[in-house]
Amino acid sequence: MNLLKATGTIGGLTLISRVLGLVRDSLFARYVGAGFASDAFLVAFRLPNMFRALFAEGAFASAFIPMFNQKVADPDGQGLADGLLFAEQALAVLLPVLLAMTIALEVFAWPVTLVLSGHFHGVSAGEFAFAVTLSRYTIPYLMLISLVSLFGGILNSLQKFWVNAAAPILLNLTLIAALLLFHNHDPLATARNQAIAVSVSGALQLLWLGWACRLNGISLRLRWPRLNPEVRRLMSLILPAAAGAGAAQINLVISTALAASLLDHGSVTYIYIADRLNQLPLGLIGIGLGTVLLPTISRQLGSGDDLAALDTQNRGLELALLLTLPATTALVVCGEPIAAALFGYGRYTAMDTHMTAQALAAFSIGLPSYILVKVLTPGFYARQDTRTPVRFALISIAVNLLGNLLLIMPLHHVGPPLATAIASTVNVWMLYRELGRRGHFIADARLRRRAPRLLFAALAMGAVLWRGQDLIAPYVHGSWAIRFAALAALVSAGMLVYGLATIVLGAFSRDDIALLLRRRRSS
Repeated sequence: MNLLKATGTIGGLTLISRVLGLVRDSLFARYVGAGFASDAFLVAFRLPNMFRALFAEGAFASAFIPMFNQKVADPDGQGLADGLLFAEQALAVLLPVLLAMTIALEVFAWPVTLVLSGHFHGVSAGEFAFAVTLSRYTIPYLMLISLVSLFGGILNSLQKFWVNAAAPILLNLTLIAALLLFHNHDPLATARNQAIAVSVSGALQLLWLGWACRLNGISLRLRWPRLNPEVRRLMSLILPAAAGAGAAQINLVISTALAASLLDHGSVTYIYIADRLNQLPLGLIGIGLGTVLLPTISRQLGSGDDLAALDTQNRGLELALLLTLPATTALVVCGEPIAAALFGYGRYTAMDTHMTAQALAAFSIGLPSYILVKVLTPGFYARQDTRTPVRFALISIAVNLLGNLLLIMPLHHVGPPLATAIASTVNVWMLYRELGRRGHFIADARLRRRAPRLLFAALAMGAVLWRGQDLIAPYVHGSWAIRFAALAALVSAGMLVYGLATIVLGAFSRDDIALLLRRRRSS
């Protein structure tokens, strides 16, 4: 129940952020549409967005939090003071590295944009120069969000989960403000303003985390950089963790580059919008669970309670399946009305929404695996093993590249999302098998009993939604109020059917509900 409560806190804030993200993307589709301007911005945004996922939600936290918790929990040490000293030592080395990396990327923005876009498809030299300029505007975000991840890792270790979870809200609010206040009749100008707003949002997030740390009595001093053994170990863990946690992001970069270079203008936008919809449940479930599981499991293992750590992972996997399977089914079955209701207006045409729905269905096939990666990798990171996930991630990236090359021409914009889903599924299978081989994860009787029943409940919900989407089709092109009411009706019907099916099939019992309500009242 503590796992559910903490995940709910993070998930609630992430829900606010993701809803604002949908508002942002809807406004972006309205003012920029699907063409070269949108593709150029999304390619420029891909690199900082990848770093956000890797550092704020992945690599740095995966390496830093177990080491920080180990310092705090050491019975022979000074508790939090030792942890903060380690954080200061890490900051002293991280800051100059980030500065050097930012300067290098600004200098070499042209080849970086070339790699990310494949020079686009059929653009002039002037248009490509515009895309390079957008990349230069967004690059400072990399350094800012990496520093945010350091402060966020400290607060997460102290179980102040909500502060870090609220930071991405500032990104979306900043981009929304830029769209509302500085949109232009020229899509290129609007795209440029969005690129500038990305880095502005990074500065705001850093200020927010720094202020929250001070309120919690955490103040880091700048020290002269020293590569002591502990900092060396942290750095040695970050790089493999980045590849391990970021396989999905690296796969998206590959997909974006191939789509930009081989497919017609707008294809990058279809893939991006579809991925944003797919990221909504991933943010609510996967990131929330991953954020809570890593410090929880590392703390349990640090105290020698291996059985508690095993139970935590089983319940995390069960909770992930409970929430992910219906989301997957809904996005596959109802992609068309969802895309039409959220994005089908302004410069974003009916054909654009149809293409987006196709890409969304392909992405969503892999949604369970995207989320299960977040659940399974803490089993490695909590034991300070970041090398095993990176081996599997590299295999996953190779599978994605091969899948892209095989599928992109016959399936066009659907090929890259489908290849990404297949690659992520391969990654999850390898992680699960290796944890089991080591004896670090064994599915208990409760999980084995409930997992297939959750699947059948989701399929029952999908059958109802398949029939029901035709009823709301006439209402997804009306006013915002009508669109919202239509989607709310569809979602409510799906939740009701899924909830009843889980109880009828025995996947979620009435005793579980009663226990949850008692715990909620007592808290």
